[in-house]
Amino acid sequence: MERRSFLRGAVVSGSAAAFGGSLWRGSAAADPAQPGAGPYGSPGQADGNGIRLPQGFTSRVVARSGQQVPGTSYTWHPAPDGGACFADGDGWIYVSNSEVTPSGGAGSIRFTAAGEVAGAYRIVSGTRQNCAGGKTPWDTWLSCEEVDRGYVYETDPWGAKAAVRRDAMGRFKHEAAAADPERRVVYLTEDVSDGCFYRFRPTTWGSLSSGTLEVLRMGSGTSGPVTWAQVPDPSGASAATRNQVAGAKRFDGGEGCHYASDSGTCWFTTKGDGRVWQYDAAAQTLELAYDDSLIPGTAPLTGVDNVTGSRSGDLYVAEDGGNMEICLITPDDVVAPFLRVEGQGGSEITGPAFTPDGTRLYFSSQRGTTGSSSGGITYEITGPFRT
Repeated sequence: MERRSFLRGAVVSGSAAAFGGSLWRGSAAADPAQPGAGPYGSPGQADGNGIRLPQGFTSRVVARSGQQVPGTSYTWHPAPDGGACFADGDGWIYVSNSEVTPSGGAGSIRFTAAGEVAGAYRIVSGTRQNCAGGKTPWDTWLSCEEVDRGYVYETDPWGAKAAVRRDAMGRFKHEAAAADPERRVVYLTEDVSDGCFYRFRPTTWGSLSSGTLEVLRMGSGTSGPVTWAQVPDPSGASAATRNQVAGAKRFDGGEGCHYASDSGTCWFTTKGDGRVWQYDAAAQTLELAYDDSLIPGTAPLTGVDNVTGSRSGDLYVAEDGGNMEICLITPDDVVAPFLRVEGQGGSEITGPAFTPDGTRLYFSSQRGTTGSSSGGITYEITGPFRT
């Protein structure tokens, strides 16, 4: 394995430049990010919501699965998963997937500039196990089905337009998506133990109705140049998309995916081996950027899953497993817990996303205290986030 740290390109929340600030400024270091003291100090005692936070931060519950979102008539969906925030005038919208079958889908909560709930509603229904996804530069949400031969659905966070199934983006066990406006492609991860990393080239940028699906090819190593090859049958009817191209690079359980405009880098995680990868889109090279097995002793961050970034350049990584923490990795290559959810060991942390101004962080505990998809809880964290 290579011992590499996070290269400091700009990583942003979702798949588009939601913050304007950059992450990981500077050059590559020789070693991976190491445990140390975080910029906010250690999480303190659990608050009334069971969240351990650094001093100065507070939490509130904004929605619970199976219950009406406070102040609305909308019942929050089970198993909340991938999410993103969208600017809405002076307020914002938080979008969240529902990782259940057969109903699945996704919902939105609208907030005023003061953070008060202004509405909640469904944006796609009748889909299956909607896990992660990604935000597009034209402010739509790509909701991805994590099932064999699953689809990508393009949805409207405002709920004004009907969701559209994007068949051309391929049928496989989709996880996350990230749009690259410079090369006019959308990167896609696949959540299986021998999955692949894809990119979709729309015929017309801004429309996902047609285009070409390609898969990354590379040798057996963890870094080096890559090539892309067209997937002959994106429908997966003849064979699974990951098995159609000789030399396709295999990844152990693709998860979160982010494109960093400032550096031309797409970052993605693989939960099966605890790794973070970086694809340099301009140079067309792939590198292993983080591996939890390369941390001496007990790694503070395990079960890497969804990721999001703050305006200050800190990367927030949610755990599926581990200690039910959101850990941050600073531009100084320090890995530290930011928060921990207590009493919910049968759950996982999903959907971390900052508001457009970077002052509030949303996330969900997918199965809450019950360990069941009907027990999901969605939280908001406020406090002195670095800007």
